[in-house]
Amino acid sequence: MPYLQLDVNGHYPAEDKKRLARKLCETYSSMMTVDVRRISIAIRELGEGGVWRTIDGEPTPVSVLMCDIRRGRSAELRMEVAKALCKDCIDVLGLREDRLNVEFTQHAGDEMYHPTLGGYSPEWSNEEV
Repeated sequence: MPYLQLDVNGHYPAEDKKRLARKLCETYSSMMTVDVRRISIAIRELGEGGVWRTIDGEPTPVSVLMCDIRRGRSAELRMEVAKALCKDCIDVLGLREDRLNVEFTQHAGDEMYHPTLGGYSPEWSNEEV
């Protein structure tokens, strides 16, 4: 944990996805004070017509970034992180800001197991980058 999942229409070169994964990890790690080794990134290319939202009464292709994160982050911090992660997606993949949503799902530390990092995730306030 955290696990960031970006669902997109279309396909992108592996090098661009790698660059985005690195940037999302750097942004998230620095803003949320999380060990970068705990962050997992999925970029799911659902293909043309894979993700939709109704805009002006018409289904429109969009992208969604789902963020499974540690419970207890303030709404203000989540808003700043969402804006920064959107900027990363826009800068690297060229996604449109008006066609990108971010959703957060919050979890307790004992819902995140990392066998190579000592088991359950420590409380976020005690974890160092």
